[in-house]
Amino acid sequence: MEAEIFVFDMGEPVKIVDLARKMIRLDGKLPDKDIQIVFTGLRPGEKLYEELLNNSENTLPTHHQKILIARVREYDFADVYDQIEKLMVRANHHTNMNTVAMMKEMVPEFISQNSIYQSLDKK
Repeated sequence: MEAEIFVFDMGEPVKIVDLARKMIRLDGKLPDKDIQIVFTGLRPGEKLYEELLNNSENTLPTHHQKILIARVREYDFADVYDQIEKLMVRANHHTNMNTVAMMKEMVPEFISQNSIYQSLDKK
């Protein structure tokens, strides 16, 4: 069964702080006076930006200019199944660090951000 993955052009990114300030004003209050905005930093594993596709993938146009079709890599089902089986064995018998190392071998373009697993990233 063939399936397509659609990617939406969502326009320019919106800063969460700008969105928060607008919501505070919509409530009739003043940002930083009536309601303080507190920056707590990133949580472990949290990213500032989300990548929809990796560098080896691209998109094709559709009839709508803001809807694209993702052209992603294809994998052999049996190979992926085998890798997942091995990953599950490792997850049950090894440390998290070893398990994540294997996951990074399976998906080499994945780069940890704000995580204890950054040391596993290939430079």
